Amino acid sequence: MAGSTGVVIAALIANGAIAVLKFGGFVLTGSPSMLSETYHSISDTGNQVFLLVGIKYSDQKADRTHPFGYGKAQFFYSFLVSVLLFGIAGWESLKHGYDAVVHGGHGTVPPVAFAGMEFPAWYVNVVVLLGAIGFETYAFKKASDELNRQIREYEWNGLRDAFRKTSDVTTLTAYTEDAIALGGAIIALVGITLTQLTGNHIFDAMGAVIIGILLMGFAVALAWENKRLILGESLHKEDEADLRRIVRDHPGVVEIDAFSTVFVGPQDVLVTMDVSFDPELVTGDLETDITEIEEKLKAEDDRVNYVFIEPEL
Repeated sequence: MAGSTGVVIAALIANGAIAVLKFGGFVLTGSPSMLSETYHSISDTGNQVFLLVGIKYSDQKADRTHPFGYGKAQFFYSFLVSVLLFGIAGWESLKHGYDAVVHGGHGTVPPVAFAGMEFPAWYVNVVVLLGAIGFETYAFKKASDELNRQIREYEWNGLRDAFRKTSDVTTLTAYTEDAIALGGAIIALVGITLTQLTGNHIFDAMGAVIIGILLMGFAVALAWENKRLILGESLHKEDEADLRRIVRDHPGVVEIDAFSTVFVGPQDVLVTMDVSFDPELVTGDLETDITEIEEKLKAEDDRVNYVFIEPEL
């Protein structure tokens, strides 16, 4: 959880600062790509706030109404982020870029005076976007380091496997946002530069369109990843097989009659099972065996926090 919080805070600081700078660049130059990037960074900043709220809410202790805690709050807030990313940043960027393609660019912008010298106004956008790329690279590295740590810990086969198996949707969301933000800043920089070099507004306008499509596409993918956890996904079959093996190999276990797992929060798994034990076991031995099985399961996978075993004799 601490890793996820650090990732989100890094992204929040980076996106907040970048949003202000990008808006200043848009005001000075009227660039469609800069307006798209402003929408993008404002949306990202708000999204980090939602993720922090989700982390805080999920930290509440279990109670009568939520006996397995509030961990699923992070799934809800991450899903909300994907909707906002699609609806605000993606749609507005696409709409503004399309308008710029159809109706033309932003026209000639007077130079900017600084320290007694005049510079082309579009230089401001270049400086802002280069700064944004630097900030986003830092935030992306933080998210990437945390995701790679989980890949090593759970022995996943790279990023694609991590996206399918991780329950830490906060880190997943931050990683996705930071990757898109970095890509968007590069696209905007290329579009603005090509427009200035060629005098054709279409490059800047198309930059905004591409950024909008990119945002909307990733938002849909992120929503899909959150849906699986909101609906109550189990551990991946390989991880579940490892837990089954531990139970099956425990002395006194005859057969596993039923076995289920479900994520009740990020990195928080509930395991339930019906187990047939050796009928010759006495009650005291049975209680000891159940306790030992619980301890073995939790030692095997640190995501297992709740274990319920129904003994059958």
